[in-house]
Amino acid sequence: MQRNALSRRSVLSFAGACAIAGAGATAVGGAQADGTSRESFTIRKGTAEETTVYVTSADVDGPTVVVIGGVHGNEVAGYTATGAIADWEIGAGTLVTIPKANAAAVENRTRTADDGVDLNRQFLEGREPETDLARALWSVVVEYDPDVVIDLHESTGIYANDPVDGVGQAIFHSDGEAAAAATDAAEYVTRNYIDDRALAFQTGPFSSPDNDPRGLLVHKAARDLGADAFLAETLSTDVPLETRVQWHSAIVERLLTDDLQLEAADANSGSDENETDDGADESESDDSADENETDDGADENETDDGANGNESAEDETAAEAPVASITACPRNFVGSALESGQTVQLDASGSEARGGEIVRYEWDVGQTAQFDKTGETITVTVGTNVRDTIVLRVTTADGATDTDSITLSTN
Repeated sequence: MQRNALSRRSVLSFAGACAIAGAGATAVGGAQADGTSRESFTIRKGTAEETTVYVTSADVDGPTVVVIGGVHGNEVAGYTATGAIADWEIGAGTLVTIPKANAAAVENRTRTADDGVDLNRQFLEGREPETDLARALWSVVVEYDPDVVIDLHESTGIYANDPVDGVGQAIFHSDGEAAAAATDAAEYVTRNYIDDRALAFQTGPFSSPDNDPRGLLVHKAARDLGADAFLAETLSTDVPLETRVQWHSAIVERLLTDDLQLEAADANSGSDENETDDGADESESDDSADENETDDGADENETDDGANGNESAEDETAAEAPVASITACPRNFVGSALESGQTVQLDASGSEARGGEIVRYEWDVGQTAQFDKTGETITVTVGTNVRDTIVLRVTTADGATDTDSITLSTN
């Protein structure tokens, strides 16, 4: 994004950072040879929620940007990418990163911490955040008064203008010039990093204050502070972690390159210098993707495209994707809250092979990004989390897969 004005707060003193962290906070940092300073401090020190904030400030004025990951502890690519972004070199402005915003949930590899509270529903607009952790995180955001806020997440379904089915492969944005920036980033990442067009990134506006979901950190940053805010979601199922991290990094790079004068090598853009802005032709883009995606599944996605003309039609027919389907018993729980400890049976027998044979049923209980249960049916005991998402993945004999998911809500 290009801006006509510099950051409202392009330089923040280290003393101010320590003040955010509160008494007893640990802070480290210092100036680099190029004049850039790197500092870090902790919030919620001495608790299970203790986490680190990293601050990089250039000696050239520019916007202030906050990048956050790990708000949900099972969305691994988000906090992995944010951790790498914390080390980026910048030529202007200030970059604030919080890789593991919800450290207790990250430790458990669950969406929420043990208290079952969804951290990304605690930031209601015009109000004090609901929990101690939310208030500590919000204090950091307020103190740095960012021009841009980016929150990195993952989803088990692809966004198709209906968030009920999933929000993966999407960049959601605040009003104003953020819409054009999100569109540009989505097109850039799709063009340079994605071979399967079914995984192309989409964009969408934030929901209105009167509609769910409410209490998202980026909504509050946009509406209470006037920041350009973005929520990026990658697809977490059937995509290697390395690829998802690359997508997140590329989105952030594209959104911030002009603002913070990022160097492509530091941002791990993965594209040739000639490709970055000039709309390189398809052959260059595909070659670049192959080179940078080495072991992350790119070859698997390219199988049909790279097949010779005599084989492609047969391969497409043989590898037609199945349709995963979950049926719950009791059926009447959908849309209503369950009691903690209640048992629900999930049945995948309604899944369709579509010309093949389903040979494997796998379940990810709690959206942990690990399919650690198998079988056509499973029994789930509802835990203390407010919302638990269960993902089913079915695989046919020829290796084609599909996923379905269901969310169990507790009182």
